[in-house]
Amino acid sequence: MGGFVRGVAVLEPVTASTERFAATVASLTAAQVAGGTLVPPWTRGHVITHVARATDSLCRLLTWARTGVETPQYASMAARAAEIEAGAARPVADLTADVLDTAARFEEAVRALPPAAWRAEVRMRTGELRTPATLVPTRLRELEIHHADLDAGYGFADIPADAARWIIDDIVEALARRRGTPPLRMEATDTGAVHVLGTGGPAISGRQADLLAWLSGRSPGDGLRVSGAGTVPPAPFWI
Repeated sequence: MGGFVRGVAVLEPVTASTERFAATVASLTAAQVAGGTLVPPWTRGHVITHVARATDSLCRLLTWARTGVETPQYASMAARAAEIEAGAARPVADLTADVLDTAARFEEAVRALPPAAWRAEVRMRTGELRTPATLVPTRLRELEIHHADLDAGYGFADIPADAARWIIDDIVEALARRRGTPPLRMEATDTGAVHVLGTGGPAISGRQADLLAWLSGRSPGDGLRVSGAGTVPPAPFWI
């Protein structure tokens, strides 16, 4: 995870990311809310609603860390999908308010954590165990990747470099824990950051933004170069 953010210090970049995301949401027309995204078949309304409901889910995990009472991230995946579908066609004003209201609840939940809770392990829906110290920054991942998913003027190149680096590190760590992840070497030519999975395998290089777009499954590898393979391979499935 590196030293990108620790404790409540994470709230500063999260707040800035939230403000950018909310501004984009507020700028949309009703027709644009119903338009396509980088993650079809979801519309922009689906993506925005997902971000809000995912924020609520992180609040539940923070409650678990604070109280010690197991509180699942989602009641079920079917319930998660139903909530997203139910909220996708709301007016822009309602979508914007939902983003801001859930962001405020998230900040309150983070600030309510006593010191001991920062070391408590909780289980994400993927089965992955995290403490709040590594759970809270996942809010950045949700905001930044899904902001780009809206395909509404904010792209992967607009993600702050430190946040993009942390997101890549986080995805790589998740892939390293997964059995069967193919070996891979990635190098960001603009930052010098190198990320390695296993030994051998192709070496992929390019701008950090292009690496993140590919690694998150949003791009086939546009702008990237590869050695050790004929073409840039599909990114490993990570979540």
